[in-house]
Amino acid sequence: MVFSSLIFLFFFLPILLALYFLLPDKYKNAVLIVFSLLFYSYGEPVYVLVMIFSTIVDYTVGRLIAWARSRNKNTKIYLLISIIVNLSMLGIFKYGDFAITNINSLIGGTIPLMGFSLPIGISFYTFQTMSYSIDVYRGRVEAQKSFADLLLYTTLFPQLVAGPIVRYSTIAEQINNRTVTLNSFSDGFCKFICGLSKKILIANSLASVADYVFGQAVTDTAVVTAWLGIIAYTFQIYFDFSGYSDMAIGLGRMFGFDFEINFNYPYISSSISEFWRRWHMSLGSWFRDYLYFPLGGSRVGKVRLIFNLFVVWGLTGLWHGASWNFVLWGLLFFVCIAVEKLSGINTKKYNPLGNIVTMLIVMLGWVFFRADTLTYAWDYIKNMFGQAGTVLYDYDSIYYFWQKLDVYILAFISSLPVLPFISKKLKNKVLTRNYNVITQVACVVLFAVCVIFLVNDSYNPFIYFRF
Repeated sequence: MVFSSLIFLFFFLPILLALYFLLPDKYKNAVLIVFSLLFYSYGEPVYVLVMIFSTIVDYTVGRLIAWARSRNKNTKIYLLISIIVNLSMLGIFKYGDFAITNINSLIGGTIPLMGFSLPIGISFYTFQTMSYSIDVYRGRVEAQKSFADLLLYTTLFPQLVAGPIVRYSTIAEQINNRTVTLNSFSDGFCKFICGLSKKILIANSLASVADYVFGQAVTDTAVVTAWLGIIAYTFQIYFDFSGYSDMAIGLGRMFGFDFEINFNYPYISSSISEFWRRWHMSLGSWFRDYLYFPLGGSRVGKVRLIFNLFVVWGLTGLWHGASWNFVLWGLLFFVCIAVEKLSGINTKKYNPLGNIVTMLIVMLGWVFFRADTLTYAWDYIKNMFGQAGTVLYDYDSIYYFWQKLDVYILAFISSLPVLPFISKKLKNKVLTRNYNVITQVACVVLFAVCVIFLVNDSYNPFIYFRF
């Protein structure tokens, strides 16, 4: 089930909201757990057991760490159990066939593939449960005594299948101590509608362009069409994923949870380092706090710094998918960030040229992200720069430029911090009450427009379900 579906918008969510606010407070967490499990089971009824097993493991580990610490015993062994079990599950389901395929290629073997399908959201909830065990081990949070409370943290449906990666410490107090006011619910609703609009009005519209262009042979794709295709995908992946994150944050707020933002206008970045401070922030901070800093971070010699960055970005690429395309994509950012750190470039000050260079690198990276094979990705990049022997433009170039010009313009404007600027100006000129009314009316209108689009077009892909 996805947030941008009619069954979620008109059946699942209304029923959940009705039960949640009608039942006494003591039943609210139980309602969320049941509906979260139903939400996940809608698409994968069997793999919900994998998620529950992961929760059982880390609940047990947390309790064992607390027990061992109270008796001055070694706690590291229990943390290792959590890491080994979680990474083993992730390895089997996500990387098992990838590893077997590469082994067969190297030795000419015929080892049969395992054939497991990828459980939706496993990369996200595995990192969440591991972070809980690590934080208990580090003494940053208390071990949760209630299995039901930890299960709620793991299964909470807004962020379950595609993040943001919510740390236990962020919502520990909110699990049993949260309130929902009319203003917070309204803010959550508007945040959800903004995310839904990103997904339906921009990402879905440009997905058809990206899918068509990347579905063609490079030799049949004009240079201009290739650029239109990667620009469409650049906007699609941003508005698809940031839209989902906004919907998750908005839904969480509607139920009294405060999730941290996951995107902060990454396409205005002047460096690759800044881009990754703004893009998928919950993943970046996870790798920083649980891998990069333990390895020594930047407070080491140059050789060790390069090694640390190589490990982090190689694993970041691999986290996104079991393919050499993703590994190379991660290593591209490793090279760029290593150069920036070693050269002492100011990665926090905005400059237009830096923004152009950064976006060019990001788009080249998205080619590897979107292409099915390394060969296709390399040929596609050559075509973008006129090195594949194709024509400059053709009918597809003209058609997809004019047909989607309004969406390209909307996507470009929306990728800039224009809305916060307008909101701030508007807030200063009208009364708070009037501002809230204007905002709510605008959200209702946007919701109606999104529903019209959903009814008229069944094309509703979601990129990050692959990861």
